[in-house]
Amino acid sequence: MADVNLTVEPGSFVGVIGRSGAGKSTLLRMINRLQATTSGRISFDGRDVTALKGKALRGWRSECAMVFQQFNLVGRLDVLTNVMMGRLNRAGTMATLLGLWPERDRAVAFSVLEQFEIGNLAARRAENLSGGQQQRVAIARALVQEPRIILADEPTASLDPRNAVVVMETLQRINQQYGISIICNLHSLDLARTYCHRLVGMAAGRVVFDGTPQQLTHAAASELYGIEANEAVSVPRHELASKSMGTLLPQAQVA
Repeated sequence: MADVNLTVEPGSFVGVIGRSGAGKSTLLRMINRLQATTSGRISFDGRDVTALKGKALRGWRSECAMVFQQFNLVGRLDVLTNVMMGRLNRAGTMATLLGLWPERDRAVAFSVLEQFEIGNLAARRAENLSGGQQQRVAIARALVQEPRIILADEPTASLDPRNAVVVMETLQRINQQYGISIICNLHSLDLARTYCHRLVGMAAGRVVFDGTPQQLTHAAASELYGIEANEAVSVPRHELASKSMGTLLPQAQVA
């Protein structure tokens, strides 16, 4: 990473695009402090995120939720428990180790699952779900953290086109309903153009494009992706039609 200078406005949906190895995942991991920076500064609300330690760092990771490409669920645990893991920073450690989750945490987690249309899967082991279902569970876990920003690292990479649309629609509704900022790494240009307000193109660890989806010309996309350009346009347009997911949990119930 070098010479990366970005400001993300509250409530925005930013897509980070570029070929494999461009630095997209590294950028998100640095923001969340899963990977250390060697120089530079990451600021949020006047705080120097790069200087946080201990409890302050754990607090930041609660505010800045991660959604991973490989879901990072505990396969042997049921869906509801996996979602409640997003409440660990707010619940007592010993009680949760014993499975004694506060009733409010259970209610919040189940309500989010219901609104994601997977409430019927609450008692099922995570390892028995489809990829699309697992990713929605992972997003539900991120939402119950009550974050101010969600970092999604290639959330559709291992999904078929239809499930990719469902996952992006879910992130879009979280952004619109709660005003939560989302930074999402994407390989598919069609998905990025359809759901993101702003696109940041990366190559070799540097930002080489920063603008609206409309400003990303075919020439600019070809420069970003090279021979991968056609592969990046991988989701048929008819698959990108809006898919209703219902109304998300009211703000008052997760705040």
